[in-house]
Amino acid sequence: MAQTRITLDKALELARTGDVWVFRGRSVPDRAIQVTTNSPVNHVGMAVVIEDLPPLMWHAELGRSLPDMWSGTHQRGVQLHDMRDAVRVWAARYGQRAWLRQLEPGVTREMEDAVLRTIARLDGTPFPSTARLAGRWIRGRVPSLRPSALRAPRDAERATARDRALETAYCAEVVAVTYEEMSLLPEGRRPNWYDPGRFWSGDNLLLAGGHRLGGEIAVDVPGGVAP
Repeated sequence: MAQTRITLDKALELARTGDVWVFRGRSVPDRAIQVTTNSPVNHVGMAVVIEDLPPLMWHAELGRSLPDMWSGTHQRGVQLHDMRDAVRVWAARYGQRAWLRQLEPGVTREMEDAVLRTIARLDGTPFPSTARLAGRWIRGRVPSLRPSALRAPRDAERATARDRALETAYCAEVVAVTYEEMSLLPEGRRPNWYDPGRFWSGDNLLLAGGHRLGGEIAVDVPGGVAP
């Protein structure tokens, strides 16, 4: 991971829609996710920073300790959280080290609209069990199991096919589907092809339209584990 370090306050100031947060923990569940997904990190979320709203994080998790900013309720699964609160929970309560990667160049208004449509569609989708997670990660890498519906020409048909595949959603799948809706990722892959490690710099994830993710910036979180 990169050695650049900033405070949480500075990270919130810099964050823009499309930036990603990656987290790495040392607990047994964290290691289980890292092993079953063959990933150096175990969680990823995406920044949503629109107009005068506070910085938000779009991700999926088992916990429901924070209110979902879209539904106004406490729920498990796919969630939209206040970014500061989400990072502090993952760093202080869950013992995770946190890094920010910035999307370059910034997103357009059309891409922001795509993000909001995706949030409206997927918010509240349940989170899979670790056992199901391992199976879906393997299935996502078998080309013969990718449904032809994912290559349908119309946007509505593509979205419907992806939603059926996301009856339960893992954090990396949520970010990947959102990136695809933003036209940052190519079509034709099942969401479960992605794991948190795809969004780590060591994987060299190729984005469309001249976009790229910058290197990891370590974020020092009050009460958290140092990256």
